[in-house]
Amino acid sequence: MEQFTKLTGIAAHLPMINVDTDMIIPKQYLKTIKRTGLGEGLFAELRYDENGVKHEHFVLHKEPYTKAEILIAGENFGCGSSREHAPWALLDFGFRCIIAPSFADIFYNNCFKNGILPIVLPQEEIDKLIDDAERGDNARLTIDLEAQEISGPDGGKIPFEVDPHRKRCLIEGLDDIGLTLEKAAHIDAFELKTGTTKPWV
Repeated sequence: MEQFTKLTGIAAHLPMINVDTDMIIPKQYLKTIKRTGLGEGLFAELRYDENGVKHEHFVLHKEPYTKAEILIAGENFGCGSSREHAPWALLDFGFRCIIAPSFADIFYNNCFKNGILPIVLPQEEIDKLIDDAERGDNARLTIDLEAQEISGPDGGKIPFEVDPHRKRCLIEGLDDIGLTLEKAAHIDAFELKTGTTKPWV
């Protein structure tokens, strides 16, 4: 998993509430178990009509948001089914950080497992960030995970909370497999001991 320490990038705004995982990545894109290529289907029903023609007004079709790495969203983002394809699609598009007033629990946990930082902020702070994000080329934020601060284009800073264990995993680029491999020596020692004392196991 790619490490996350500090990110400076374009912030796109999608101030809709209850954006579910089917809206993030529609069911027709779930045929693959690969994590790549899903960015094309991200928000597909919002981005394209039934003939595949772009909705030009949608934020991710406008410059500079086509290169956005930060998404400012509405409350209860990622609700609905537990599909892990949702954070895969966001990551494949280029998003490394999602900021919202609240997240669905499973989606929130899946973000951390895939190298995306989900940040919960009060609605009044979200409104300020959306206002910044609407400024086009000036819609740049810096997310400093180590300092737990968001810096806006005007120099203002917003602190945020994050679980210490999840923070460490993102900074060190540790997914569930990486965390298990940290215990490799203990696992090997246990297997050696078990093989000696309980050879029938």
